[in-house]
Amino acid sequence: QVQLVESGGGLVQAGGSLRLSCAASGRTISNYAVGWFRQAPGKEREFVAGISWRSGTTYYTNSVKGRFTMSRDNVKNSVYLQMNNLKPEDTALYYCAADQFLPIGIATGREPSGYDYWGQGTQVTVSS
Repeated sequence: QVQLVESGGGLVQAGGSLRLSCAASGRTISNYAVGWFRQAPGKEREFVAGISWRSGTTYYTNSVKGRFTMSRDNVKNSVYLQMNNLKPEDTALYYCAADQFLPIGIATGREPSGYDYWGQGTQVTVSS
């Protein structure tokens, strides 16, 4: 079993930055694909960013490209999401999710149903 705990959310003005962290325990996640998802009230959970377990390549949904950067630290068994130039439409509950050996690519690894392990989420609120 893998336990995931997100942190780093908060309230920020438009144009500001936040850095989300996702700390894993139970197992090392070096061979796990990890994704960041978000869910706004009344909307479906959507893929934000993901990192390939094999290559370390990162993938982003179009709306965050150039503003968000995902990274992982296998020594700390953690992943991060640096969010810059935040916009009100980024307001949501942000989750990290992991799945062992799940392929992530341009068109894969973006469905929530593909991930076995989820954190409890951290709220990000961007005021205009």
